[in-house]
Amino acid sequence: MPVLPLRRGALRLLFLAGMAILAAGASAQATKSGPTPRTAVATFAGGCFWCMEPPFDKLDGVLETTSGYMGGKERQPTYEQVSAGATGHAEVVQVRYDPSRVTYERLLEVYWRSVDPTVKDRQFCDVGSQYRAAIFVHDDAQRSAAESSRAALEKTKPFKAPIVTPVVAAGEFWPAEDYHQDYYLKNPLRYSYYRTGCGRDRRLIELWGSAPK
Repeated sequence: MPVLPLRRGALRLLFLAGMAILAAGASAQATKSGPTPRTAVATFAGGCFWCMEPPFDKLDGVLETTSGYMGGKERQPTYEQVSAGATGHAEVVQVRYDPSRVTYERLLEVYWRSVDPTVKDRQFCDVGSQYRAAIFVHDDAQRSAAESSRAALEKTKPFKAPIVTPVVAAGEFWPAEDYHQDYYLKNPLRYSYYRTGCGRDRRLIELWGSAPK
């Protein structure tokens, strides 16, 4: 029996059916692999950025931490420039997180207990404005949450000294050099030696009764 040619309308229906099958397959694959996580960004300065990555990395819902520089005028600053105190930048850690799994308020709780909020332009053994503590906020909601968190902490803090850590608008973020990223994982012995020698955990225990690991 000869094969009759399909009319244009029939061909179009076959094409649409094929596209529907492909779309269904793609949807099933997306469901299987899970939805793309929502992301938000928070930025904190707390002295040496090596020491600020670990307490955030262990939180469920934190997707990535990146050490870098913020708060200065120099574009594309280098570690040598920032550490010399010549650029106005602070060492910071930028936290990319899924707000459906961890809240900004929870990040603030972790931040406060990772720093000494009673000193200006220094943290532990590191002295200079490049090692200042600060909360860099990216929008009005973050500012409101950060200021409320600071006010509440001032009333409940377990130490007498006032909290002087400022809440300031975020500026341009410059990632630090690759060798600074995940330093505590790449160089655990050197990191431990630095952290212990700087007296960070000793001071955090004095302030808060415990120190993040």
